Formats: sequence, structure tokens, C-alpha cells
Amino acid sequence: MISYIRGELVAFEKEKAIIDVGGVGYGIFMPEQSMGQLPPIGNEVKLHTYLNVREDAMHLFGFLTREDLEIFKLVIGVSGIGPKGGLNILSTLPAESLRFAVLAGDVKAICSAPGIGKKTAEKLILELKDKLDIEDLLSSSEQPSSVVPSNTTNETQTEAVQALTALGYGSTESLKAVRQVYSDGASVEDILREALKKLL
Repeated sequence: MISYIRGELVAFEKEKAIIDVGGVGYGIFMPEQSMGQLPPIGNEVKLHTYLNVREDAMHLFGFLTREDLEIFKLVIGVSGIGPKGGLNILSTLPAESLRFAVLAGDVKAICSAPGIGKKTAEKLILELKDKLDIEDLLSSSEQPSSVVPSNTTNETQTEAVQALTALGYGSTESLKAVRQVYSDGASVEDILREALKKLL
């Protein structure tokens, strides 16, 4: 198993970055948005990789962070979604957005990925929902890792999200808005007021 590749970025091809490692060029499939975050050609890069082996081919898939790789592995663990399908999903929805969509049950957002139909999106949500923690997602906003969020913090944000969805806003956009405006000690009403400013 190849855990990561570190080398010089020498070229881009369709859906692939070419990394030179000791004179060997590795073609690594990547989500489009991740490719856009790579440095200019000639710079050193490190990609966390997944090696997919088939009878007729071996393909490397690369990600900028270990977290992105783990999300990819969860996605392709869903029956009916192969590595190319997983890449399409993460090209359309970056890892964080995909987590929001899964936890919010946002079938439409996942269906926006090429080749992903409603049934596959519903299956992905069903299988991944229990593997992703909404409290971790809500509490992972810009704060030091040493700060442990309280249950009250998570309950407050969850109530705010529920209130926004009751008002007719999408679950995914509600989650994002709440996370953007939350501040320590804020009441549900305060969060709602600021979140609505973001949504209007």
C-alpha cells in the first residue's frame, strides 16, 4: 500500500497531477478542487494516496490531507460507488461540504456530482450518517484543538439548525450558516439572528 507520495510536481493532465519521485513520474488522480490548490509546477508536494488495484489496471488517487483521504475511503466503501465515482463526488463537494450534506440528508447536493443518482445518494447518506458525528462537525469551527466544546454548545447549535430548517432553509446551508456565526455563549436567538443575515 502506498500511503503517500512526496516529490516534484511536474505536470497536470486531465484529472491527474504528475509527481516526479526519484525519476519516476506518478500519475495521481485528484479531485478538481484539490488540484486547484496545488502549488505551481516545479514545487515539492506531498499527497496522501489510495491505490486501487484491478485486474487490468492500478490507479493512484491523491488528496491534500489525511482527512480528505479518509472521507474518500468512506465514500468508496458504499456499495455501488467506485473510486472514479468517489472522485466525482469530492470534485463537486469538498470533504467538508460532503460531511454537511450527509449529516443534513441533502440528497440534492450529492446528486449534483456527475453519475450519482438519487438512489445512490440516499444510500451514501444512509451508510455514512452513523460514521460521521454532527457534534464534531458543528464544534470543529475555528478554535484551538485544546478547547473542548461543551454539550450545551452543541445543543445550542443543533437547535439553531433545526429552527432554520423549520423556516424552510436547506439543511446543508443552515448547518454552514450556524457554524459560521456561532460564538461561545451565544443564545439560540443570537445565532438565528446572525445566521439569517448570512442566508438572506
